[in-house]
Amino acid sequence: MKLIKTELEGVFIIENFYASDDRGSFTKTYHNEFFAQNGLCSDFNESYFSISKKNVIRGMHFQLPPHDHEKLIYIAKGEVIDVILDLRKTSNTFGNSISIVLNDRNHRSVYIPKGLAHGFKSMVDNTIMIYNVSTVYNIEADFGVHFDSFNFNWELLEPIISERDRSLITFEEFNKSNFF
Repeated sequence: MKLIKTELEGVFIIENFYASDDRGSFTKTYHNEFFAQNGLCSDFNESYFSISKKNVIRGMHFQLPPHDHEKLIYIAKGEVIDVILDLRKTSNTFGNSISIVLNDRNHRSVYIPKGLAHGFKSMVDNTIMIYNVSTVYNIEADFGVHFDSFNFNWELLEPIISERDRSLITFEEFNKSNFF
């Protein structure tokens, strides 16, 4: 496994161990000692996955303190443009966002610390994203900012978006709040 820094403080791309042969392939997405040695959360308490159609945008989601969490995400099948927005008002990268291509061919994971919003655009049908999070989901702490309210071009005129995601507050409204 190899850790790659990104432009956002504390966000890392992880190049996972990958092997393939006549039987198929094997990918290691988590190793406790590697995470601990690199100062990353190594205590994940919940895991789930989503299956998305092409042109679905999910996000930009996060949990409010004290239920905020670190995330480790990867693609088991398909491809996404993964987007991360820094919501930490004390961070040097507050308000900045990055995008990372994740797919079932590049064998990468993304580590996202607390205080960042996460979302993605599915590039193909039946994309499966796996999420590992350090806290258990809490419905009262479930929050997000509207996907097109910050400086990121999703390059999609008619995305498929949930009603919940359509109703999220804007980044400007978040910036006026005291959430973090």
